[in-house]
Amino acid sequence: MIASPLVSTEWLASRLGDPGTQTVDATLLPVDASWHMPDSKRNAAKEFAQAHIPGAVFFDIDENSHKASQLPHTLQRLDKFQAIAGKLGISNDTTLVIYDDSDVRSAARVWWNFRVMGHRDVYVLDGGLQKWRAEGRMLTDVPTEVTPTTFKATFQPEIMRSADDILMLLQADGKTGEQILDARAAARFAGSAPEPRPGLRAGHIPGARNLPFSTLFDEDNTLLTGDALRARFIAAGVDLDRPIITSCGSGVTACVLKLALASLGKQDVAIYDGSWSEWGGDISLPIETGPAEAI
Repeated sequence: MIASPLVSTEWLASRLGDPGTQTVDATLLPVDASWHMPDSKRNAAKEFAQAHIPGAVFFDIDENSHKASQLPHTLQRLDKFQAIAGKLGISNDTTLVIYDDSDVRSAARVWWNFRVMGHRDVYVLDGGLQKWRAEGRMLTDVPTEVTPTTFKATFQPEIMRSADDILMLLQADGKTGEQILDARAAARFAGSAPEPRPGLRAGHIPGARNLPFSTLFDEDNTLLTGDALRARFIAAGVDLDRPIITSCGSGVTACVLKLALASLGKQDVAIYDGSWSEWGGDISLPIETGPAEAI
């Protein structure tokens, strides 16, 4: 459809029907992927029921993650993901526009979930529901009628990494060329602030760089573009000519970095799915504290 992973509020609004109806483009489906940190006391599903973009369905990140894992938000099993997508009315021919009303920009996580499952026509609404609402655009509490369908996933292993992959990267002493980029706040990365999840060590993966995801957005909640966005990565010590692995607390905001890099045309970026929830909780894995080394 389009080269960018982002679509504008204007683009989406021009393709919507009236509340309670299907979109003008029958293959287009808005998906609310809002997720909030537990201490926010917000209920994303309840907020969706009260007000959502017409024709949208809700993708529950907590419920649609791999339940057997002890880690939060890890990728669902392929067969389970297929069933979840099909139940939401998503087929391989559906064009998805993922949005959120979240401080952690959780739409990026669901965008990546579908990308790693092989779906190509999936995009993120630039500016999210915050911008949509600020522009006075249409919202509804009318539930969307969903017709279950079939979704066939094709796993893309090249855009996902495990703890073993990261450990092998460290043992190779950088010879693979991959860089690790952490999306957490600077104080959490440095280990000077405690982790919000109990039982995790403070610090970061040895050799990682730090680029807090929250620094990548403009005042209207849209992603920075062009040289302004590129400059953020360069200032963090990232070589944009080398492959990148992104990480964060639980695999949500790591996907924001991947989304931003994709908007710059960079595709050789993988997500460390377990992120700090896995690495920081395993005492056998090495960590560092302090800010990233100056370049």
